Amino acid sequence: QVQLVESGGGLVQPGGSLRLSCAASGSIFSINPMGWYRQAPGKQRELVATITSGGNTNYADSVKGRFTITRDNAKNTVQLQMNSLKPEDTAVYYCYAKQIFTNYWGQGTRVTVSS
Repeated sequence: QVQLVESGGGLVQPGGSLRLSCAASGSIFSINPMGWYRQAPGKQRELVATITSGGNTNYADSVKGRFTITRDNAKNTVQLQMNSLKPEDTAVYYCYAKQIFTNYWGQGTRVTVSS
């Protein structure tokens, strides 16, 4: 089992920045990739960004150029730096990790972008 714990959500004005962090613990081996998904009210959960242990990244088109995902393999953590935030970025953000054939999710952290 892998446990994922997120932190860093909150309320921010449009154009502002937030940094999300996620720490993995438990039976940690072969976790690849790690990343972030989000779910806005009334919408399906969608990919935000993922990163492999080798540093290869994948971003949703809607966040390219604004969000940056990083990963610390030694500490089993993944971060999401979110800049130039827009109201449409408002959602619950979930940390994600895949271990061989099993997907793990964090409990979610809420991000609200509003003036």
